[in-house]
Amino acid sequence: MRLVFAGTPEVALPSLRAFIDSTRHDVVAVVTRPDAPVGRGRRIERSPVAALADEHGIEVLSPAKAGDPDFLDRLRALEPDLCPVVAYGALLPQRTLDIPRFGWVNLHFSVLPAWRGAAPVQASVRHGDDITGATTFRIVKELDAGPVFGVVTEKIRPRDTSGDLLGRLSVSGAELLLSTVDGIEAGTLRAVEQPSDGVTYAPKITVEDARLDFATPAAALDRLARAVTPEPGAWAEFRGERLKLGPVTPVDDVTLPAGEVVVERKRVLVGTATTAVALGEVQAQGKKRMAATDWARGVRIEAGERIA
Repeated sequence: MRLVFAGTPEVALPSLRAFIDSTRHDVVAVVTRPDAPVGRGRRIERSPVAALADEHGIEVLSPAKAGDPDFLDRLRALEPDLCPVVAYGALLPQRTLDIPRFGWVNLHFSVLPAWRGAAPVQASVRHGDDITGATTFRIVKELDAGPVFGVVTEKIRPRDTSGDLLGRLSVSGAELLLSTVDGIEAGTLRAVEQPSDGVTYAPKITVEDARLDFATPAAALDRLARAVTPEPGAWAEFRGERLKLGPVTPVDDVTLPAGEVVVERKRVLVGTATTAVALGEVQAQGKKRMAATDWARGVRIEAGERIA
């Protein structure tokens, strides 16, 4: 089939590579978010999907909005049979959805109808789910509510960050998306409507959402810190300045006042509402990431000091 692939971040690359390597399909173009400033220097860079398309000589479409008339005209001219989508990052209006004859098929990183929305993997980790997965479905106007073609599941490991989990799902999900498109082409796959029960939502996580409150239980802090790693990254304040934090590890046999910092020879502990947690990597403002013990030696933490 003639495909126009829509996606933006690195997590979409396994799926795009699968279609490029497929002998059954032809990727005639990709749709991705416009080039954007990144890093401290705010250097303009192409999205990972655009960069991979460039390597293979595939046309790149980067509309400011997916309903722009010029973009719609070009999409119609390409005559796609189907548009696979992985983390494109923008809503698709109905006039855009109507163009490919088999529609737009999305790979979503949850087992729908659980965790519809922008941050399903983060929500799964934060809420302590045991199992998550990926789902392929036909895109409709309502958010992540279209009929389902297929599902794969994935166990969430005790120390998984969102980055770890998403990395595995991007690979197994690419296989699912390719097999879904193969099945649609062969006429052997039919979509099934999602159940009305069990719908939950996972909105985009903001930087403020990623702030650790040490007045909450250690287990909740652990899940939140892993959920927001690597993006947007956990943080708290120390001596009035923001301190970026990697995942923390609950320490069941130590209790400290909430937020109080205790430095030991091989670990840095912080009190919570329950037992303490051990800090992993930290990054002070204007500094590189480092082990918590190295940071603590450098700032010379005094007895009774707290992270808030």
